Amino acid sequence: MPADRWGERLIRRLGLWSAVAVLVGSTIGSGIFRTPARIAAYVPAPVPMFGVWVLGGLLALCGALTYAELAAMYPRSGGVYVYVREGFGRLPAFLFGWTELLLIRASALGAIATPFAEYLMRSLGYDPKIAPNATYVHYVAAGAIILTATLNYVGVRWSSLVLNLTTGAKYGALVLLVLLAFLVGQGDFGHFSRVAGGGAVQSASFGLALVSVLWAYDGWGDLSFVGGEVRDPERNMPRALVLGTLSVIAIYLLVNAAYLYLIPIDQMGHLPLVAADAAQRIVGQVGVGLVAVLVMLATFSTLVGSIFTSPRIFFAMADDGLLFRQVARVHPRFHTPSVSIVVTGALGVVWVLLLNFDQLADQFVVAIFPFYALAAAAVFALRWRQPERPRPVKVLGYPVVPLLFILATLIILANALREHPGPTGLAFGGILLGVPAYFAWQRWQRRGAAAISGR
Repeated sequence: MPADRWGERLIRRLGLWSAVAVLVGSTIGSGIFRTPARIAAYVPAPVPMFGVWVLGGLLALCGALTYAELAAMYPRSGGVYVYVREGFGRLPAFLFGWTELLLIRASALGAIATPFAEYLMRSLGYDPKIAPNATYVHYVAAGAIILTATLNYVGVRWSSLVLNLTTGAKYGALVLLVLLAFLVGQGDFGHFSRVAGGGAVQSASFGLALVSVLWAYDGWGDLSFVGGEVRDPERNMPRALVLGTLSVIAIYLLVNAAYLYLIPIDQMGHLPLVAADAAQRIVGQVGVGLVAVLVMLATFSTLVGSIFTSPRIFFAMADDGLLFRQVARVHPRFHTPSVSIVVTGALGVVWVLLLNFDQLADQFVVAIFPFYALAAAAVFALRWRQPERPRPVKVLGYPVVPLLFILATLIILANALREHPGPTGLAFGGILLGVPAYFAWQRWQRRGAAAISGR
């Protein structure tokens, strides 16, 4: 298949709203159903609680605005991989792909599929925490990965259709939850002025809450991975990044307002399944079942988005000669990176069969943030090295906006290293193992080229 003017071989089939759905679908998962309780425990006062969510959203928006410039300059498959390569060279780009392949994406797929499997079994009347159901969770999660990988294998249209529908459904369900809370729920606006315990919020607690909120906002960067399949990318990629991120911020703030209207903040901090408790106060016990269905829908949508976007990283690596060339194969009928999708899905299945949710989550959450920061820093590197290169979009608020985003990611990494030195150190060690792997790959490639030329 011939490449387009940006060098992309995949067909550009995603319009603006499909690109927005990729971002929203990849971001809104199970976090909005669990994270608010943790935030309320850290900052048991309404104004600081909403302040954390607003600040976290603004930092995510800083990242989206920063990536908008890069996405318009390099509308290619791989996104962050391409930005790091263009800004800092092939070794850092290889490290990102290496980390995605071995640590981030396969374990992320498992961590997303596991809650879906647990809620599915619970909705069918099986307790997923007891044997043998706990073992069956792994198989159901593996089946979900295979199903979504198949959807992506047979075409962008099918996968984007499913993603559009599931994203619209879960976003609409959250909007409905908000409306029912304020129209039907027996809440109290006095909750918005109530402070639990009467004490001041500590700055250290606010910082921990901010870290948790930034985890909930994670996922917006996945849109960059499918930049090679977005139509009119110089216009649609920046717009989708900003519109999608603003959509996530809006629904997160509205849902938290609904929770607080129904549940006092001192109680919210002790309710891990705060969404289920909120729904129960609106429509009774049936609300718990409805939230279970909503969590299933949200996690399945996120799984579709994750396995839709991530194989494009490995496709781009293989196109660059930093992975086996076969991984860059485009299916002649479906026009998808078929081998890359199979590799991604297979690794996800292996990890979800071997590890539980906590192990999967600990393995992937930290490893991506160094590369988020590095990709944002590419804006500075490219403006210095290529000042004359056309930039259809420039970062609004440069240089403050990208600097704030880089600072936020560094705070997350520092906090993770302090609070969880073991898993964080292992993740960093896994990244650094990519350095000898890169040079070994280069030697292997040179020997292969020499052998061919010597024939």
